[in-house]
Amino acid sequence: MKDGFFRVAAATPEVKVADPVYNRTVICDMIDEGVRNGAGLMVFPELCLTAYTCGDLFLQDVLIRQAKAQLKELVKFTEGKPVLVFAGLPWEHEGKLFNVAAAICGGELLGLVPKKNLPNYGEFYEQRYFAEGFDEPVMTQWEGRLLPMGSKLLFRCADIPSLVVGAEICEDLWVSNPPSIGHVLAGATVMINCSASDETVGKAEYRRRLVSGQSARLICGYVYANAGEGESTQDLVFGGHNLISEDGQILAESKRFETGIIYADMDLEKLAAERRKTTTYPAASHSDYMVWDFSLDTSAMEKLQQKKLRRFIDSRPFVPAEEKTRAERCQEIFTIQAMGLKKRLEHIGCQTAVLGLSGGLDSTLALLVTAKAFDMLGISRNNIHGITMPCFGTTDRTYQNACRMAEELGATLTEVDIKKSVTQHFADIGQSLDKHDVTYENGQARERTQVLMDMANQVNGLVIGTGDMSELALGWATYNGDHMSMYGVNASVPKTLVRHLVRYYADTCGEETLQAVLLDVLDTPVSPELLPPVDGAIAQKTEDLVGPYELHDFFLYYVLRYGCMPSKIYRLAQTAFKGEYDKETIFKWLDVFCRRFFSQQFKRSCLPDGPKVGSVGMSPRGDLRMPSDASRQIWLADLAQARDMEQKEK
Repeated sequence: MKDGFFRVAAATPEVKVADPVYNRTVICDMIDEGVRNGAGLMVFPELCLTAYTCGDLFLQDVLIRQAKAQLKELVKFTEGKPVLVFAGLPWEHEGKLFNVAAAICGGELLGLVPKKNLPNYGEFYEQRYFAEGFDEPVMTQWEGRLLPMGSKLLFRCADIPSLVVGAEICEDLWVSNPPSIGHVLAGATVMINCSASDETVGKAEYRRRLVSGQSARLICGYVYANAGEGESTQDLVFGGHNLISEDGQILAESKRFETGIIYADMDLEKLAAERRKTTTYPAASHSDYMVWDFSLDTSAMEKLQQKKLRRFIDSRPFVPAEEKTRAERCQEIFTIQAMGLKKRLEHIGCQTAVLGLSGGLDSTLALLVTAKAFDMLGISRNNIHGITMPCFGTTDRTYQNACRMAEELGATLTEVDIKKSVTQHFADIGQSLDKHDVTYENGQARERTQVLMDMANQVNGLVIGTGDMSELALGWATYNGDHMSMYGVNASVPKTLVRHLVRYYADTCGEETLQAVLLDVLDTPVSPELLPPVDGAIAQKTEDLVGPYELHDFFLYYVLRYGCMPSKIYRLAQTAFKGEYDKETIFKWLDVFCRRFFSQQFKRSCLPDGPKVGSVGMSPRGDLRMPSDASRQIWLADLAQARDMEQKEK
């Protein structure tokens, strides 16, 4: 199981009602297809060996016996196949008929999970045929031996300890207290559902939310296989709506009213990481559960998975993909940022804000957020003091944009040319103006911060920080320069998201002149502008020096959100950025990220306050309590090993 990924499948066969022989044949064909595609777990619908819509035929001995006979053939068929299969059928036990999901692997019937919640309303009359399933497993007869049968039965893979599978059947998920809750609390990491849920108007969306929501609240994988074509349409239509979800994210979804198989690579490492860091998530308790071990040969699966991951990897994980969702999210983030600043201003009784305007993205977003906070407080925007501080690297383009933006937003603009003061300071410390080293750059940044702090004292104001989370991750900030402020509104906003927030404001502000300025800011290369321009243009482009922010934001997300190993992030990035960046480029900047992320922690250990807006943050008081002197060696070694293995495979 490479990098924690395990391929699962939900399959809908085109069945014939009350024909177990035909149905078993179709199921076997689909198992073959699934194995060829590297699936280690396949889930089939409820009562798929007979079809769900047999009605009173379930009371006929011939159907019950033939279903059991075909189960025997199905079990034999799986011998030597590295896949765990769940398929539904009617099962007689001690004079009662049960609706069960049979767990099959490697030519062995592992156990049976009965349906607990039997609907008896509308067109569903399951209580007419089946007995209610029981919790604690009992032993039932099968081919001269006893095997476990009960709801509290989990299947654990001896070869993949993080793969523990629990089962429920259709209606079990729809009730107020689904069995899956207990299964997961007992240690299940993946839930399966053999289902026969009919199609009515609007039901598909509810089903989708139900599966997604259950996987989110239980922090588990969920494979939902639904009945489809071939079922009787006497009163109902079944659409074969299959779903695979992981921790609230739909990984794969079938088209309705079609038969076939959907696949997805579930990230078991990610689920384990989420459970570990969620302190309210209880430790697994197997006290009243039976855990049945099985084995899988994962070598064939891994080879197929290495060719292509069966899941979507978003290259911009901080940015919502859909335009409508993105607009809603941007509005929400703006509001969170502004509310944080509003509270701070109220608490200290401050009605004035001071921030440096460079004409770049970060200071633009900070100004927009500050304006919103002032509007919320009913304070005139004239009390926002935007300070532009041109120096050796300032270009006319960024200077003009800073001035125009302050004017359009109604802020008070002040220009403080710091060339003289920086030149004097360099003379005092013996720094040559011709030596464009780190002292040359940082001297300007610290002078700007001093100006902002002193002017804030003059107007009894609060210095608003403009630096973003991506810069903090890389340490791309001057210690006690732009690294410092009195409240950092952008502290948990990554660079890729900053761009979309400014774009959102430009699209919705309704002011043509302001929109034109914002669009030009968006079109300007990211730069600290600390080196002299070349022919009037920006000479120092940040992404040429530390790498593309879209890559670094991707790395940051998977390091902080899921604690992924660098080797895994390297693989994920190759999938996500295919066609954008080659392997060499990704490796180069991931190596830079790992080195800088560790070496620059000292800057993050003393950050000013700022609001958290998403699931990832770097506040030393909350999300990232990391030692400033931690070693990075094992992270770099893991990445280097991944690269070496890649070279050997060539």
